[in-house]
Amino acid sequence: MSDQEYGVTVERRGAIAVWTLDRPDRMNALGRSTVRELGRLAREARHDASLRAVVLTGRGDRAFCAGADLKERQSMSEEDVRDFLGLYRAAFDAIDRLPKPVIAAVNGVAFGGGLELALACDLRVMSSTTQIGLTEVSLAIIPGAGGTQRITRLVGPAKAKELILLARRIDAQEALALGIVNRVAEGRSALDVALELAAPFENAAPIAVAAALEAIDAASDLPLDAGLLHERRCYERTLESQDRLEALAAFRDKRAPRYLGH
Repeated sequence: MSDQEYGVTVERRGAIAVWTLDRPDRMNALGRSTVRELGRLAREARHDASLRAVVLTGRGDRAFCAGADLKERQSMSEEDVRDFLGLYRAAFDAIDRLPKPVIAAVNGVAFGGGLELALACDLRVMSSTTQIGLTEVSLAIIPGAGGTQRITRLVGPAKAKELILLARRIDAQEALALGIVNRVAEGRSALDVALELAAPFENAAPIAVAAALEAIDAASDLPLDAGLLHERRCYERTLESQDRLEALAAFRDKRAPRYLGH
């Protein structure tokens, strides 16, 4: 399914959805309609019981996403930019909080808002031949779609300051060493490696996966005691599920479990 007006192509591969930023002539830049569509897709995915994971990528091999559509941005007033930042944050937060794993397949450059979009995903695979960076300061602004917060949680404040204040562009090996990406697709496409990473979620227990995501995401924001209490609440959801009983039955019967998300 494709809609060039919105700049996002949607494809289903079994229980895995592939969302492709589809504006290769603009290096898959983020305009209003594209950001709005990403938010809509994330909100709909939350309620799709047949969907177990999402892979997010860009069309072509030049860019995952080069950031904001600067041609569109030139016509915006200050108030328009403020409204657009609200749209960014709502869409990226919807992706970040999706109770299903979202994997970014960074197949080309990811600068500015493009890297911020990848940072809103749970896991990241990066092509071995490309670069990423939060380059906004070089354009006299700062990351405004969560980049300052999410990169700091990944790499710590000192390294985050270096990357953001110097608008550094880094390669795949440095991104891997810093923990910004989980895999480097050496000699392969980032999409293929991301799909391999997503494959186990097709048969995973969705309630447990969602509970684990929620518990992990809270760890950065809560003191340890509060985090442990939150973990217990997340565990309770799995304890009450039919999937937990199915796991025990499958172990007893020496067969593969069939998780239905109940």
